[in-house]
Amino acid sequence: MVMARALTIAGSDSGGGAGIQADLKTFLARGVYGASVITALTAQNTQGVQGILQVDPSFVAAQLDSVLSDIRFDALKTGMLANEPIINAVSARLEKYRQSLPPVVVDPVLVSTSGQQLLDGAALTALKTKILSLSTICTPNVPEVEALLDSQIDTESDVRMAALQLAQLGPKYVLIKGGHMISSPNSPESCTDVLYDRERDVFEAFSKPRVESLCTHGTGCTLSAAIAAELAKGTNMVQAVRFAKDYVYAAIVDGIQDLGSSGRGALHHGVGLKPLSRSWLPF
Repeated sequence: MVMARALTIAGSDSGGGAGIQADLKTFLARGVYGASVITALTAQNTQGVQGILQVDPSFVAAQLDSVLSDIRFDALKTGMLANEPIINAVSARLEKYRQSLPPVVVDPVLVSTSGQQLLDGAALTALKTKILSLSTICTPNVPEVEALLDSQIDTESDVRMAALQLAQLGPKYVLIKGGHMISSPNSPESCTDVLYDRERDVFEAFSKPRVESLCTHGTGCTLSAAIAAELAKGTNMVQAVRFAKDYVYAAIVDGIQDLGSSGRGALHHGVGLKPLSRSWLPF
């Protein structure tokens, strides 16, 4: 059996809802073989993050050399890159393999769910100058856009202007996620993501009903991983974003409730998958 293959470069979430764990679950759910390079370990549960251990940049580089020199990937995504030395190590390795790089999805993990900025100024600059220039698509949420551009995003017009500015940093496509936006007065019950295609200079909007749910941890990781999985299978960008948004919406609606003592849940990454009956198993 030949499967499309995708690589995720991101941090580990010990609670299983985001990061590497969410990416690998998403790849499998979308029918893609997943591999990983880990940039940081977190002590994390449904109540929050209790600790972060950043991986030595030389070992991040070693992981990248190991997989990129051996496995032919059909898509690649980045998530939490942790600090400037790790960003430099990742960008250097991606440059090394640039001629054979597949589509690159960059999820610029800059701001935590609670609003805490995760990268300092030097790391933010490195991400903008060294990672976004290598990306096929970047997928920031509104707080991340505001951090990247040092500007405030309040309106749909702001979102479109920001997409144009981000595209100037290198991505062929920019997808600004609308989950943090106050509902549009034109569609108060919807959540709209905006995709900008730099080559065609066109915008496309993707809307879904806004869901009131505590099962939203890891939505950004999952969306970018789903886009990477679809690109790995050869899906065009617009369809990849549409399929990914549909998948994340379904995973929230069918979320895993009351996962921990906080009452918060998680996305159901296996939504839509049918478990094999025992009659199919060889044991």
